Amino acid sequence: MSEPSRILIVEDEDAIANGLRFNFEAEGYHTVVRSDGPSALAFLDERQQQIDLVILDLMLPGMSGYEICRAIRDRDPLVPIIVLSARTLSEDKSHAFECGTDQYVTKPFALPELLSRVRNLLKRRRQIEHVFQSSQHDDYAFDNVKVNFRTFEVTRGDERFSLTTMELQLLRYFIEHEGAVLSRTKILSDVWEQGADVTSRTIDNFVMRLRKYIEEDPGNPRHLLSVRGTGYRFVAEP
Repeated sequence: MSEPSRILIVEDEDAIANGLRFNFEAEGYHTVVRSDGPSALAFLDERQQQIDLVILDLMLPGMSGYEICRAIRDRDPLVPIIVLSARTLSEDKSHAFECGTDQYVTKPFALPELLSRVRNLLKRRRQIEHVFQSSQHDDYAFDNVKVNFRTFEVTRGDERFSLTTMELQLLRYFIEHEGAVLSRTKILSDVWEQGADVTSRTIDNFVMRLRKYIEEDPGNPRHLLSVRGTGYRFVAEP
């Protein structure tokens, strides 16, 4: 029997943190609660076992959730992160996705929906890792770029970048549809799970991040091209 998934909850409101802990443990997960960024990051640095998912509030004492999200990504590019926040502006969501979160849930939230998102993210991570790690083609190369699906890394020249699960999943999608014009609606439907709180702007933000990894000049891309009024097209050899 496999070990229960371990969830790190970073939340300073005791009522919410304790409620999440109770319900996650009722679902069979192991949980760890931290009330601020430094203690959460210290736990990640000291942990003996892998954390499988992070629930992260944005408004925390001393260190913002955005900073914490970036710091977690520096330590583990693959762990799923769900931001749980009372902030509802599109700018807040865009910034959170730029920092590396996988999903954004606004407070107040419906517990069954959050539990469903947790299950889906944990399942998706296992599936993606299995597909990538069992692939006969661990590498994909174009121009001076090399993508390693097994290690979740992109190398461009002498630079090496670690990708998050969503970034690598989206890049793989573009590579698998090389040359095709892909609408934002189709990308959203095929790459993100149904009901995920993402918009076309989210896709644009992810594309901008991918361009930083694979393009010599992200402002004038040669491989990941914009198609006006529609979406994007990936071209390996311009």
